[in-house]
Amino acid sequence: MMQHKRVIQILSVAIPLVVAILFGMPKVEGVNTRFLPPIYAAINGVTAFLLIGALWAVKTKRIATHKALITICLGLSALFLICYVAYHLTNESTPYLGQDPLFRGFYYVVLISHIILSILVIPFVLTTYSKALLTDFKAHKKWARYAFPLWLYVAVSGVIVYLMISPYYA
Repeated sequence: MMQHKRVIQILSVAIPLVVAILFGMPKVEGVNTRFLPPIYAAINGVTAFLLIGALWAVKTKRIATHKALITICLGLSALFLICYVAYHLTNESTPYLGQDPLFRGFYYVVLISHIILSILVIPFVLTTYSKALLTDFKAHKKWARYAFPLWLYVAVSGVIVYLMISPYYA
């Protein structure tokens, strides 16, 4: 258990730190990764769909299906992170250029909440998964009550952010 906790703590700090550092780094030239944003948006969409499927599976006592779907969601989240890092290593962030104040405000509310919750969700998801691996299902269920809505929001809001900013990609 202590080993799981330590890994969760390290990843919960390291992932956001690496992403933050990434934005201050000079961009790698000569590598075209402009095709990645729709891919990682699709990964977010599939993750959201599978998370809902995982909830349905556990509610209907299909535990093996639930476990498989959550494991796939973790893999998709790792794949998302790889694509996101690759894109931002080679491209500047795309500014939102919409002029309508209502849409602009909505975009920034969704974007900022997405960013904050994408940081907070890491320890929640990893702890929840860890509790299941350790067969502490009482704690797993307790953590899942928080991890699931956070993870689902991050996945769905990632798609919304992409759809709102996609017209402005260079």
